[in-house]
Amino acid sequence: MQNFRNYYEILGVPRDATIEEIKKVYRRLARQYHPDLNPDDKAAEEKFKDVGEAYEVLSDSSKRAQYDQFSRFWKKSGFQGSTPRSKAWNDRSNGRTATEESVNFGKYTNFNEFVDELLNRNADAGTATDTRDPFRPGTTKTAYTVSRPSPRNAEARLTVPLDKAYSGGRERIRLEDGRSLEVNMPPAMVSGQRIRLKGQGVSGGDLYLKIDVAPHPFFKINGADVVCQLPITPSEAVLGGAIEVPTLDGRVKMMIPAGVRSGQKLRLGNKGYPIEGKRGDQIVEIQVVIPRDISDPERELYEKLRQLETSNPRADLPV
Repeated sequence: MQNFRNYYEILGVPRDATIEEIKKVYRRLARQYHPDLNPDDKAAEEKFKDVGEAYEVLSDSSKRAQYDQFSRFWKKSGFQGSTPRSKAWNDRSNGRTATEESVNFGKYTNFNEFVDELLNRNADAGTATDTRDPFRPGTTKTAYTVSRPSPRNAEARLTVPLDKAYSGGRERIRLEDGRSLEVNMPPAMVSGQRIRLKGQGVSGGDLYLKIDVAPHPFFKINGADVVCQLPITPSEAVLGGAIEVPTLDGRVKMMIPAGVRSGQKLRLGNKGYPIEGKRGDQIVEIQVVIPRDISDPERELYEKLRQLETSNPRADLPV
């Protein structure tokens, strides 16, 4: 008999497997070989069809019984080309009674004809419809037109670094289901924002990426403002002058006033985060850092400075 397929081997289950065992294995294999997860992979597509056909037969107790009966007969010597029949009998020996429907398996020229009749498919019309399961392809290796599952939208979370959220651009991402997609992300993304990817959901639906902007080690986002803490040396704090400050656009020079205090906040206009077309400022909090390890020449200079200092920060203590 041509085209015979061992459905138990296709699903990888024993012949005495329960319906629940068959269903569990089928769903795993259907997801593994689903065409949406294996685009342009003909081998996976064929495997997906075989798995679906095997499941449709073995998940139905009546169809499974006929398949098991057929499987026993077609292997018998002289079966091919002959017209063996299953028997209908009443065997009352030892008190047992058995009844089996009479089926002429010899009328099928190939295995596909048997499956077509078993699954009530019209090969001439070339149409098969099965809405029982969204993963069910309903086709064999012969050509059939099948109904596709209804498109459904899906959602996935995507964590992006702050610099990528700010600049946007094309980025290749990997989803939890294993797919790799190239996405054109918009600039100035914020946490909670959703990006729609048309046709990348379930069975042609849309995929929505929910954005999470990862915390940054230097910048903090506060509404439309960007906040950072900038360390400076004691001499820079006393003398003031131009220093470089990192921003989302790169480093820029900022003038700090002489005598700036630790904790004092300075503002860089229009260097914040764009929110709804408007950009905030960058708030720079000054942190005067006292060095712990200094060289001998530095120590000598600090000693001279202490001797020359005229200010006394403890002169006005209230005690």
